[in-house]
Amino acid sequence: MQIAGFILLGYLSGSILYARVFARLFGKEEMIDLSKDQNPGTANAFMYGGFWCGLLTLVCDIGKAFFPVFLFMRAAGQLRPGVLATSLVLAAPVVGHVFPLFYRLKGGKGIAATFGSLLGLFPALKPAIILAVFFIFFSVILRVSPHFYRTLAAYFCALLCMMLCVDRPAVSLGFAIITAAVCIRMHASAEEREKMKVKLLWMH
Repeated sequence: MQIAGFILLGYLSGSILYARVFARLFGKEEMIDLSKDQNPGTANAFMYGGFWCGLLTLVCDIGKAFFPVFLFMRAAGQLRPGVLATSLVLAAPVVGHVFPLFYRLKGGKGIAATFGSLLGLFPALKPAIILAVFFIFFSVILRVSPHFYRTLAAYFCALLCMMLCVDRPAVSLGFAIITAAVCIRMHASAEEREKMKVKLLWMH
């Protein structure tokens, strides 16, 4: 029951879309509808809501996923959860962000929430670093555009790397669930699908 409580806590915490919360507080209620992809996430909060709206959204989107996972990991010694239970706790905040209970299951892409969940594994930071490295790689070294394809490439490569390099099956399974949720949300996005372009760092 305690483990189920952590899963529910993570999902409900993830279901709070802070981009919409701060959009209302800053008088930018229409910023999500005005954005190209209508995504209630950090990028649009910065672009259409301003610096403080974006910063607060980023911090809260990371925090809402970080704390449920972090608290669960601190209690894991007593709860002795299995692989499936741990993976569901890890994925719950991101699933909540992507399919939020409070917004008729119409949420954001879950990138900031994903980093929050992975950071919640602290002091085990390897999974979060792996995802960050692939996002940087596909943004700077092997530049994949538009953002739709860059995100998919980063998640799939990070998942493969975690399966090979992270000796914690629960983390790999949890990230697999996260990747599936993010892919479903990306597929349903209102973002226009431009042709994928790939350029190396030295190419213009």
